[in-house]
Amino acid sequence: MQKLYISPTPTTPEINFSPEENIFIISGTSAPEDVREVYYPVIEWLKKFTDSIIEGSTVRFSPDNPFILKIDLEYFNSSSAKFLYDIFFELRRFNPAGIPFSVHWYYDEDDIDMKEAGYDISLLVETEFVYIPKIS
Repeated sequence: MQKLYISPTPTTPEINFSPEENIFIISGTSAPEDVREVYYPVIEWLKKFTDSIIEGSTVRFSPDNPFILKIDLEYFNSSSAKFLYDIFFELRRFNPAGIPFSVHWYYDEDDIDMKEAGYDISLLVETEFVYIPKIS
């Protein structure tokens, strides 16, 4: 499957989904004027990717090598939160197929609101996240 890379701007995150390198990360700031323009291609790519994983036609993940999505956002607005939810919800398709996955939610150790935002989203998508504080 082809890599998906979207360069960051002052209001949009860097998105690097590289199956060959086993890198899946969204980082930076997510407050785009047109959130659909940013996230629709990501969700479409992710749907194709999850299909290919579930069908077994691409990289296999295992308990020793789980799929890990890293979220390292300094800020995201409410419109972005809805699309992050959609991304996490798509990943839940791995559960019935027995494909291990994890969401690593990075947050500045002084920014408890960002940690709580991750916790709230994890409750909504019924998926446990791993919370990783970044030392300031």
